[in-house]
Amino acid sequence: HLATSLPLPSERHHLRPRINLIVFMIDIKSKYSLKNVEASLAHVDASFFLGKVCFLVTGVGRVNACSIETNAVCKLGEAYCSPVLFCELELEGIRVATAQRLVRMLQICTGHIPGVSALSFVSLMRNSDDD
Repeated sequence: HLATSLPLPSERHHLRPRINLIVFMIDIKSKYSLKNVEASLAHVDASFFLGKVCFLVTGVGRVNACSIETNAVCKLGEAYCSPVLFCELELEGIRVATAQRLVRMLQICTGHIPGVSALSFVSLMRNSDDD
């Protein structure tokens, strides 16, 4: 299910499936994209930031067209204890690899990978420099 921003509309709330993972997509070529994500973060329950949120930054292959500093997105990930994935959607290999990573994260968040919880996954994603 896709949404352009949060909160989700209240109509049809009773039909909405349980949310297992939230992927915030940020187009590095658009400052509006980052501002929209930052505004939407206020509508996410704090418990989701324990392994059920990630930031997907697209458009990183075009450094000269960037409107957002990658450092700003990394700080956002650190502030919300959530992983940041960088990808270039125009390159098929990277697009496929990123999709596979997201599916794997979803499998972990839904409990389909024995012995790995969403919380332990986030701790594995952290840089060793953070310790």
